[in-house]
Amino acid sequence: MSAPPSPAAPQWVQALLSGLAALGGASGLAAIAAVVIQRGKFKADAADTLTDAALTLVQPLRTRVTELEHEALAAREELATMRRQVQQLQAAVRTLRRTLDRWRTAVMAPDATLRRIRATVAESNDHLSDL
Repeated sequence: MSAPPSPAAPQWVQALLSGLAALGGASGLAAIAAVVIQRGKFKADAADTLTDAALTLVQPLRTRVTELEHEALAAREELATMRRQVQQLQAAVRTLRRTLDRWRTAVMAPDATLRRIRATVAESNDHLSDL
């Protein structure tokens, strides 16, 4: 045999329960929405904090990089000056070497005389005075 049907709740109880459920559901949705909104705000605050920290760390690095760039530029200029000076010195050494070779040739020549050696040296002195 079948059980007798349960008595139905009065209409006003059903309406009251439906209203409470709707209100509870709405406040639950509101709470979830508030959490989602707050979470977005927390993320934005965290991003701002990280950005500020990164900028605080990056600024001294930027300053140091600028200093190093200036130092590198000064070093390059000094290197260029030194290279020019080395080239000038190399040219002077080549000139002196040729002069020394002429003098040696003049001294070692089989027909060398003191007058010829002096004339060679005097001629060389004219060229060496430009160094």
